Amino acid sequence: MPFQLSPGVNVTEIDLTTVIPQVATTEAAIGGMFRWGPVEDYLLIQSEDQLVDRYGKPNNDNFETWFTAANYLAYSDALYVSRAWSTTSYNAIANTGEANVAQQVTKNEQHYNATKDGTYDADMQWVAKYPGALGNSLQISVCDSANAYQSNVALEEVDAANTGTANIVFTVGSNTATISVSNAASGDANSSAAVLTSVLADIAITDQVLAGNSTISTQYLQVTAKGTVTKTEETGSETGEATVTISFSDRYRLSENFSSDTLQRFWAGQGITEEAPGQSNWQLAQGNTSAQDEMHIVVYDEDGKITGTPGTPLEVWQRLSRATDAKNDDGAANYYKEVINQGSRWLWFANDRANAVSNTAENLASSTNDAPYVQSFVGGTDSVAESSADALSPVIRAFDLFKSAEDVDVSLILTGKSIGGTTTFQGRTVIGTQLPNYLIDNIAETRKDCVVYLSPERGDVVNNAAGDIERDVTDFRNVCRSTSYAVMDSGYKYQYDKYNDVYRYVPLNGDTAGLTAYTADIRDAWWSPAGFNRGNIKNLVRLAWNPKKAERDVLYKSGVNPVVSFPGQGTVLFGDKTLLAKPSAFDRINVRRLFIVLEKAIATSAKFTLFEFNDAFTRASFVNLVTPFLRDVQGRRGITDFVVICDETNNTGEVIDRNEFVGDIYIKPARSINFIQLNFVAVRTGVEFSEVIGQF
Repeated sequence: MPFQLSPGVNVTEIDLTTVIPQVATTEAAIGGMFRWGPVEDYLLIQSEDQLVDRYGKPNNDNFETWFTAANYLAYSDALYVSRAWSTTSYNAIANTGEANVAQQVTKNEQHYNATKDGTYDADMQWVAKYPGALGNSLQISVCDSANAYQSNVALEEVDAANTGTANIVFTVGSNTATISVSNAASGDANSSAAVLTSVLADIAITDQVLAGNSTISTQYLQVTAKGTVTKTEETGSETGEATVTISFSDRYRLSENFSSDTLQRFWAGQGITEEAPGQSNWQLAQGNTSAQDEMHIVVYDEDGKITGTPGTPLEVWQRLSRATDAKNDDGAANYYKEVINQGSRWLWFANDRANAVSNTAENLASSTNDAPYVQSFVGGTDSVAESSADALSPVIRAFDLFKSAEDVDVSLILTGKSIGGTTTFQGRTVIGTQLPNYLIDNIAETRKDCVVYLSPERGDVVNNAAGDIERDVTDFRNVCRSTSYAVMDSGYKYQYDKYNDVYRYVPLNGDTAGLTAYTADIRDAWWSPAGFNRGNIKNLVRLAWNPKKAERDVLYKSGVNPVVSFPGQGTVLFGDKTLLAKPSAFDRINVRRLFIVLEKAIATSAKFTLFEFNDAFTRASFVNLVTPFLRDVQGRRGITDFVVICDETNNTGEVIDRNEFVGDIYIKPARSINFIQLNFVAVRTGVEFSEVIGQF
């Protein structure tokens, strides 16, 4: 017991229940040129649908890396994605002065909160969440008053003598729209109120929601309908067909109830919101009974580049407040800036719109806006294509986020497309090995708890005009360094891209890593992912190259794992080697993965021995901790035998005096079967088997 200075009762609790924990073995990581999502940050993605939702769909510039990620997720459900970006990629913005768009970069949430919030140019109201041209498809519509939600607009007659056209104009706030009557029967147009009233009365508006109109990609939305108009001319009366075009500078919805001098106008978001904005419960609770602080915000996919359908609402936010201290009934913040910044997938707040009143509840006034605020986003630009010579540096920066084992726990690194560098090997040019070697040297060999998965360069196996594919693939492998922390497959597969309705060649390293994760899920990390039981490749039409037996012999000798299609048996990973050139147990995937699991798990538990005394009790505790764990691994067929030494023989006085602690763990790893020899021996009828067994 500890020393006490005065009488008393001391209670001590000693925890001797420490065990060796299970460690993650199926989390993977990838960096690449995605169209959307945070940059200089990573997200955990669990499905292909979530990959589309957070990082956008594939296109011609990034499909190899995109489908590498998607293919991995067909086998497992844990992939960290880091988006690469170049310094020429900018966020789209909603800006009142579009002619003076300032280029903006807002990388991620931390970047916004630390450096961007409150620093945007005054002309900017909203900024797209992430860099990329995809942001240019966004449009925002803000309705912050009852008048902006719905109003009756006065019509004003405009003479159009001898032009064949009669016009009605009306004004909403600072926006002016025009109703034009044209293409009427021959003769001079008469712009009298009677003629125009007749036109309005005869028009049948069949598509009242202008957001669904085909002209949505233009700044001014239009709806056109034909009606019968009676024209009064100098020579008499005449009836003919008239085309009436109504143009708006907002997403208005028309009512069928026209009168001779007014037009009932609705905000386009009226159909997807409950009612006009008014006064929030929070504002009423503050005793301010007059201020109307509520607002509705709708974010649209204006051009259809995100959803495939122009005008699709992406987000609808109702009953937000302009009061900076506003709260919902449940106590959550309801100030529109905070709600959008915390919840929107598409926007950052930049500045209040003109005439907006955002202040504390006590000083809040009602909005004076008679028209909604509607603005399209402009100025967003993409990064370079993954096939560009400039792609290497951005992609490396994306992967650098996975360098530290203390920051993120990953076991599998997907290369995606092999890019960068040109090397001469035995007089032949080899390209694309710079990224794989960087990942091996700077992530896998440094962390020593993960494995890099790579494929040869695309031109080695896809449309290889020279036809000597196995030599090009082995040249690629030979330019990559020798390591047990990397695995290479034999090429590409041909698969369907449902997002673009095309077929594409995609590298197989996402599949080989996926099979490794799948094997760990259904068996253990130390089982081989290859073969007909666990090595079946998904989602392919055919292989770019299907190596035959002689070609597989060349590949396997070099440490390349063939992926092979067998008639009637499917396409399988037909090898489990690492890139270690030295003959060793570690030249097999299952052994490398076994030791990663053992080292990570035991090291995690051993941390709790730090700062304890190096005495017989601590050493015995360590042995008693490790032995049951290894016995369990042995029972699950990971090892055949083991010994743990941690006593005075390896913790000598000199070791103890250096404040060190030594535990020696000897392992006999289980080996996977790579070669099968079946000997069939025929003998004569009178021969005893005992006479010939073992003789051949």
